[in-house]
Amino acid sequence: MIFNLFAPYADEFALFNLVRYTTFRAGAACLTALVVSLVLGPTVIRWLRGFQRGGQPIREDGPASHLVTKKGTPTMGGVLILLALVVATLLWADLRSGLVWAVLLVTVTYGLLGFADDWLKVTKRNTKGVSGRMKLVVQAGVGLAGATWIWALHPPAIAGGLALPLFKDMLIGFGILFPLIGMVVMMGASNAVNLTDGLDGLAIVPAMIAAGVFALIAYLVGNRVLADYLQLHAVPGANELAVFCSALIGAGLGFLWFNAPPAAVFMGDTGSLALGGALGAVAVATKHEVVLAIVGGLFVVETVSVIIQVFWYKRTGRRVFLMAPLHHHFEKKGWAEPTIVIRFWIIAMVLALVGLSTLKIR
Repeated sequence: MIFNLFAPYADEFALFNLVRYTTFRAGAACLTALVVSLVLGPTVIRWLRGFQRGGQPIREDGPASHLVTKKGTPTMGGVLILLALVVATLLWADLRSGLVWAVLLVTVTYGLLGFADDWLKVTKRNTKGVSGRMKLVVQAGVGLAGATWIWALHPPAIAGGLALPLFKDMLIGFGILFPLIGMVVMMGASNAVNLTDGLDGLAIVPAMIAAGVFALIAYLVGNRVLADYLQLHAVPGANELAVFCSALIGAGLGFLWFNAPPAAVFMGDTGSLALGGALGAVAVATKHEVVLAIVGGLFVVETVSVIIQVFWYKRTGRRVFLMAPLHHHFEKKGWAEPTIVIRFWIIAMVLALVGLSTLKIR
């Protein structure tokens, strides 16, 4: 909004020229989202406590410590993340960008699905919420719509292709079927972040790290000169997604202020489904879907641990891990929660660096 209002007058007023710079607006979006989160946080948390009464329902089959340390803590804190993210993006992004609107569509709709899930959990006082099948149907529909929109906005030369890291010119052509690939990426990322969200701060920091990486990727592929220099597939207008990703970082920092141990609020599915969907949509929009699997490798490992556990238990009646997802396995082994969280953050940072390295190794 600010860009659209003031950019036309940039030649007349030197101060307005700042809004032409993506880097300036990205930084401003991050700070705006952070301030919105910090200002609205106490009000949102009071509102959540007011109608949740008993807080988030705790799994009885989970780690015994959760029945003590997590009991009574309100969930649905993702509302705070979404508010800050959307406000900052609408203020600082170029609202003529179709890519921004497509990513916002996926993010907000996945957030609404998570909100419905959390609402059922806290009002019905159980841990089931929206059925798994219904979640997948909604995620698939929204993901397909978002991926189709993005596919239509991409240049024809790259629209239907899946780019591979390390190979400068290689695109696996899927043509008009590419939206199905994009849908799978968005669904997978959304559910992976959801599975990772089990300890205070565990999901939000890796999500911010991934958002930081993709803010840089979006800026690079949206700049023809830099994209050609690094031999990346240029995506016109993708630089505006750097503003979105920066807003996500600011919103995440603000949420972390209240989610730091001991958490005053949990993000719930409202936040985790939205964050994963956002990262998946940005990866599809920037043609770096495979890189997301590297940068978000922590989320991948958590998801794979669940798949292995379920598969092996159904076949043999025995468990591979003491409990899945993987972070609960380490809890059962006696690791302290802060130890698990910080070590997982370190792993997320290392994977982010590996993902970044693929931009240069071609």
